[in-house]
Amino acid sequence: MTIRKVGLISLLLIVVLVFAGFAAVNTWKQTPYGTLHTNAALLLKAIEFRKIDLFGENKTPAQIRETSANSRGLVQKKLTPIDQIRNTSFPGSAGPVPIRIYIPLQKSDLPVIIYYHGGGWVIGSLDSHDNICRSLAKKTSGIVVSVDYRLAPEHAFPAAVDDAYAALKWVSQNAASFNGDTARIIVAGDSAGGNLAAVVALMSRDRNGPRLSAQILIYPVTNLAELNTKSYRQFADGFYLTKRYMENFRSRYLPHPQDWQNVYASPLLATNLKKLPPALIVTAEFDPLRDEGMDYATKLKNAGVPTIHTRYKGMVHGFVGMDRLFDESEWALRDIAVHLRDILQQR
Repeated sequence: MTIRKVGLISLLLIVVLVFAGFAAVNTWKQTPYGTLHTNAALLLKAIEFRKIDLFGENKTPAQIRETSANSRGLVQKKLTPIDQIRNTSFPGSAGPVPIRIYIPLQKSDLPVIIYYHGGGWVIGSLDSHDNICRSLAKKTSGIVVSVDYRLAPEHAFPAAVDDAYAALKWVSQNAASFNGDTARIIVAGDSAGGNLAAVVALMSRDRNGPRLSAQILIYPVTNLAELNTKSYRQFADGFYLTKRYMENFRSRYLPHPQDWQNVYASPLLATNLKKLPPALIVTAEFDPLRDEGMDYATKLKNAGVPTIHTRYKGMVHGFVGMDRLFDESEWALRDIAVHLRDILQQR
């Protein structure tokens, strides 16, 4: 066989393998509930092949946090440059609460976004959501204050809520010291942090606390009393965040089942959602939390709260923090910035 024939056969083999690979990926993308984004399908298949148990109940909190920290670089890009970052703390009810302040411009009276990170109230930190906070500050031209609230199970409910609300009170009293506008304060967060942002908005209304200009809820947890929506049934397993993981997080954050129906844990159960700040709610198509985010948006609208709900097709839970994998991460933060600008101009 000539060298030319060997080269041709090798080329044909490569072509066959490439097409076989495309065929396999296209198969992985198809689900009974729609089509996954290509990178989402690859992520889920990698988790399946390697038998990665991201947040298993047999792991200690320290092990779960280590797994999360080690995987961060695989899904996140290099950090967005920010003009100024301050690491400090404020006095909470149980001691100092660390915060990180992102200041994108040397300008006074900038809007202030208080950000609560996700992680099932068990994992997450100032570092885990550094990329989201940097990007949010850059895109909104607003100051972002990221809050390192106490985590479960070492600090169960309502410790995280107490820290989250204390952060709002501190910002409302001190924003001017870092060029923030106390008349334009927004609460934001993803997943468990989205839950805390929604709860802080409720709590501030109920307690006649600081006035909020908006709430940004990224695939928020809104109902811990019942994990049985249609999206929970469809995506119970195999779609990154699972029902088992959520049950594990709930048991650590809310060890007493009577707390599951507390509106400061499950804001969807609140009977009165009137007079809350305008809401921006982001959900992912293939996410167990999808429907409760959508239900909260509907309930807010029915209560007369201006609400925008955007569902990102093909996405799984956590996609906003996975900018290395998904362009949709960038799009979602850009859309949030645009909508937030519109809200602030109207107020």
